[in-house]
Amino acid sequence: MQTPPLPDEARADLLDHDVRRSLKGLPAGLADTIARHLVATALLLDDDPAAALAHARAAADRVPRLSAVREAVGIAAYHAGEYATALLELRAAKRMEGSAHNLPLMADSERGLGRPERAVAYLRDPQVDELDQATRVELLIVASGARRDLDQPEAAVVLLRDLATAKGAPAPWTARLWYAYAEALLAAGRPDEAARWFSSAAAIDEDENDAAARAYLITTGQPMPVDDDDEEASEPTATEAPFTGNRAQDASTLMEDASALDDGPILGEATATDDTPAPEDLSVVYDLPPHVADTSEVDDTPAIDEVNDDEVNDDEVNDDDADAPPTG
Repeated sequence: MQTPPLPDEARADLLDHDVRRSLKGLPAGLADTIARHLVATALLLDDDPAAALAHARAAADRVPRLSAVREAVGIAAYHAGEYATALLELRAAKRMEGSAHNLPLMADSERGLGRPERAVAYLRDPQVDELDQATRVELLIVASGARRDLDQPEAAVVLLRDLATAKGAPAPWTARLWYAYAEALLAAGRPDEAARWFSSAAAIDEDENDAAARAYLITTGQPMPVDDDDEEASEPTATEAPFTGNRAQDASTLMEDASALDDGPILGEATATDDTPAPEDLSVVYDLPPHVADTSEVDDTPAIDEVNDDEVNDDEVNDDDADAPPTG
């Protein structure tokens, strides 16, 4: 395979400090080359995943026994849609490093390979309890999507219901959670609720996705009009289409100056709220679900293992009282 040329902006000093340390045993010239290929992988991941994968493979051809390099190949392969390769490389990195932080990408790769039942099984991985909050809930979002793949939409709703309706201020991951929850509601034949959750996701999402357009289409049956100033804007991208993965965080694991995002929802219980909030209430200003107006810093979040996936099935679901859709 021909080695891709290294772009000037792919500087070795941009590589994450911990990854740089893992290269110390290499000759200086080789370490610099590997570092630059890994940085190029991160820089190209979103815009040109095939090129990112080529750089990751160039690094792996030279040092195949470094976990960070195998992880880079796996992440780039996932973004490039090469899910079998992604699974192979991410499993190798997991064995070498011992960390399970890529379980959501591995589960989503199973979805990409048409094996949603294996994606759901990742909820029972022995290392799930070791995951940080963001990664744990990303895994639940993937599992919810896998339930939809299995034609179990109500089970998909149940997996995310407590997360979506948990009280507290919106977090960086909240828009992704609400979008995924809206998808589950829509698949379960509850379009009115889905539209409200899509609207709420759009109201707090700093990134441009198609949540607002989805809500408008469900409500009116027509595509959302485009403003004259936005005629040349590109089509919005769904937060979870077709598969889920924290792409910004993927890149930040390689780049020292990239900000890691906390894209995972919190597990919690829905709480009843006043139906007539004060004007300064966040749920009025931002079209949020009522419980989100309570911004008290109370963490009564249960662990992920309290979501017993074995007990979730479409025949036993009765969640009519638990879903408090967004207001507005």
